Amino acid sequence: MKRPVAAVIGTGRGVPRNIMTNHDFAAIGIETSHEWIVERSGIHQRHIAKDGETTCSMAADAARKAMDEAGVHPGQLDAIVLSTATPDRLLPATAVDLQAALGASRAAAFDIGAACSGWLYAMTVAEGMITSGVSETILVVGSEKMSAIVDWKDRATCVLFGDGAGAVILQRSRSGKGILSAFMRSDGQLADLLYRPSGGATNQMSAQVLEERSHLVRMAGREVFKHAVRSMSEAADRALDTARLTGTDVDLLIPHQANVRIIEATAKHSNIPMEKVYVNVDRYGNTSSASIPIALDEAREKGLIHDGSTVLMVAFGAGFTWASMIIRF
Repeated sequence: MKRPVAAVIGTGRGVPRNIMTNHDFAAIGIETSHEWIVERSGIHQRHIAKDGETTCSMAADAARKAMDEAGVHPGQLDAIVLSTATPDRLLPATAVDLQAALGASRAAAFDIGAACSGWLYAMTVAEGMITSGVSETILVVGSEKMSAIVDWKDRATCVLFGDGAGAVILQRSRSGKGILSAFMRSDGQLADLLYRPSGGATNQMSAQVLEERSHLVRMAGREVFKHAVRSMSEAADRALDTARLTGTDVDLLIPHQANVRIIEATAKHSNIPMEKVYVNVDRYGNTSSASIPIALDEAREKGLIHDGSTVLMVAFGAGFTWASMIIRF
């Protein structure tokens, strides 16, 4: 395939207004401190959804902003690809609820589940749909209500996550701009290091599951950290190699916003100075697959991405999954 085939023509984000700071955890009985959280993650605060704010509603906010910027109306969308680990309901896909909310009646709509790497997976799938001629204009969204699946009694995990959504409009490239390379990989043998033990079709919801809180996220933090650094470094290498670029050719690195130490390690491996790395984990926490599109929209809004910018994006998540992509704007 001769790239670029697909280009980003609009971005948007939608996050809850409610902000929870590190100091607020004391009010819900979590024995932690602002200093402890910042030292281990770099997080100062996160957005937490309130009643009525859903994975779909946040996705719709982000999507409308992306569509407005792109000048695309709902009837022009050929497809909606939504990445989420927190669907509003198990059946049908949250993407079809988003389709209904937007009034995009002619679009195919489906979800992708690849955890924190999911939005890059979704972008790669959408690029393939444009390449094949199935679609010309696609809405790609990452939306997560992580507050609904974390254990608010487990200080090792509940302090890390936040809620939000990011979206882009992807359209056939006609200007030489767009996706230059993409990479995806997974290793299911490591799945039990970051997972939800119960609540699915095998171990269904029950009084015992609720009592044990085994339907909520569990994570082996040290092991996850180790694999994240290694896998994100590999993903960055593969995207750069495919595009025939080096770290010095990258104008901005937008990594998955999970932990500032992982971000710093990935940047160092790719020979990209931190002043060329976009970091907002301090204000959002880990919003899973929404983190990169939220950061992308913010970076563009701040003027950090301009005509001709080369942007490297890289992520790692439960599964384990990892992925990367390079886009020229």
